[in-house]
Amino acid sequence: MKIHCGGLISSGSSWPLFLSALAACLGVFLIGGVGLALALLVQSLIGLDRVGMFDTGFAGGIATGLQLSAMNFFLFLITVPAAWIALGLSIGRMPHRGIAARRPYLRWAAILGPILVGGTTCFFGMSVAGLATGAGALLSGASVGALSGIGCGFLFYMIVGPDEQLRDVDISVF
Repeated sequence: MKIHCGGLISSGSSWPLFLSALAACLGVFLIGGVGLALALLVQSLIGLDRVGMFDTGFAGGIATGLQLSAMNFFLFLITVPAAWIALGLSIGRMPHRGIAARRPYLRWAAILGPILVGGTTCFFGMSVAGLATGAGALLSGASVGALSGIGCGFLFYMIVGPDEQLRDVDISVF
């Protein structure tokens, strides 16, 4: 479903942005949960003590970032509107500017994901357990955010389809 707006290259409405923001938050939830499960599995296999949420140290920060990412979808009343606004102010404006290449959409979504997710996890990690925990939470949260952001940018690009809109010229008056 490609959205046209009277011949102008546009996202038509905010629905593509809303769906992309919802997918980004769901992606953070799923990637964080799978990452946390894999981290716990690796800890068990190599015989390390389990590192929990807000434990001090870099490894505790990584666990904190993954656990906060896994809880992302439970706070959807906050995270979805925040992602919606961030996407609307970045990749949501690209179709209006005539940007049709896929790379800028993926790049900006991959930049926004680590800023939103990594910044949030770093803030909570540093405020509760210190600098090393905040650094680990920043690393894991930014990684989860980057992966989710790439998927989100690709989804938005596929819904809006700006390259097809540039080729499909509509000169009708009404």
